[in-house]
Amino acid sequence: MLPWGGQLRKGSMAPSFKKCIVALLVLLATSLSIKTPPALADDQPQKRTITISGKGSVKAAPDMVNVSAGVESQAPTAKDALAKNTAAMTNVVDALKSEGIAPEDIQTTNFSVNPRYEDRDDDRPRRIVGYNVYNSVYVATHEIGKLGAILDQLVSAGSNSIGGISFGIAKPEEMENEARRLAMEDAIAKAKLYAEAAGAELGPVMTISEQGGYVPRFAAAPPMMEATAKAVPIEPGTEKLDIEVQVTWELK
Repeated sequence: MLPWGGQLRKGSMAPSFKKCIVALLVLLATSLSIKTPPALADDQPQKRTITISGKGSVKAAPDMVNVSAGVESQAPTAKDALAKNTAAMTNVVDALKSEGIAPEDIQTTNFSVNPRYEDRDDDRPRRIVGYNVYNSVYVATHEIGKLGAILDQLVSAGSNSIGGISFGIAKPEEMENEARRLAMEDAIAKAKLYAEAAGAELGPVMTISEQGGYVPRFAAAPPMMEATAKAVPIEPGTEKLDIEVQVTWELK
């Protein structure tokens, strides 16, 4: 008999009690099956690294030279201007070939025909008073010592426009590889010095990046002049190639 006078019938709470027991067992099993998540990547100790830049420079005498030469002609008609220009450019090309320049090293780079207008101070339309014809060739040669004579021949043949002269190295790959080796040696020497000062040792290389490379050097074109008995003095100087590397090592 219950305290308030009621009676508990036999087996009346058995189903509810069983349900509670089952629920508790399921909850306990679930809590036990939960695993601790692995440590996040941010929790891992960071590797110590060192990044150093190294430079390598190599100098060499140029073994080729390029020059641009052209002729500008004027005449009252386009036909006459073209005829004058054609005759002059033929002389220029023949002069180059007479100096030993191979046909494959002579390339036309510009040709134009343009009207020439009168100068006026008022608003009236300007009249065409003539035509300009321009033709130029790009010349390459490995005989740098003959450049002065070539320039003199160009002027004598009728060229009245000479572009910038550029000296260069025909095959700069060997220079670039030597500069790379020197740049890497420079970076390694610096990295060892810093690592030793920090009480560490260099580990494996992690990254390498490169900047720089060979760029041909341009010289100013000589002023236009009358043909002379002596060749134009030309000083080729030296070509310089710079390479810079940036290397990252792991520190031990």
